[in-house]
Amino acid sequence: MYLPTSFRQDDLDALHQHIEQTGLAMLVTHGESGLQASPLPLLLARGEGPFGTLYGHFARANPQWRDLAGGEVLVLFDGPDAYVRPGWYPSKAEHGKAVPTWNYLSVQVRGQAELIEAPDRLLALLKGLTERHEGQRPQPWQVSDAPPAYLESQLRAIVGFALPISRLDGKWKLSQNRSEADRAGVVEGLLASGEPDALAIARRMANPAG
Repeated sequence: MYLPTSFRQDDLDALHQHIEQTGLAMLVTHGESGLQASPLPLLLARGEGPFGTLYGHFARANPQWRDLAGGEVLVLFDGPDAYVRPGWYPSKAEHGKAVPTWNYLSVQVRGQAELIEAPDRLLALLKGLTERHEGQRPQPWQVSDAPPAYLESQLRAIVGFALPISRLDGKWKLSQNRSEADRAGVVEGLLASGEPDALAIARRMANPAG
């Protein structure tokens, strides 16, 4: 990922927060069939390794899991993002030097994966993912709610993996290269649009380091 200094995000806690707030990541591998990508929910263990470890699983029927042992894996955690109009810059009225752009947050993770096929480890992985996504909801569903025979069949139908993070890159493109007046104009334009991602980007522009 191209990382100009003004957009680079190196704060590990901020990067971890972004990973945890991203519901669905894109996992990319390269194997005998070429490039493959799958959207997957992933679980971050912050304290495992210098940058943390990701856990997830594939459907066993998805051939991509066989590429995990073949080399480096790339995982993309993107969003929110928002289009930025040139007319939002006050400086445009002064000199006309403005073009459309896009503001966004993106984290890219690299590492080599270890397959998980032992039923007890797969079960622990499913419980962790379930607690992450169900824990704060009313009447949260639990893995133990599923009939044992059905759960056993589901465990046989998946292949898990652990991905110790060897490289972690973050990019917060939030108009940091513009003047304060232009940044304020972008925030005003984003807020006026009312779009959920635009509102999220406007909030982040108020705190680029967070």
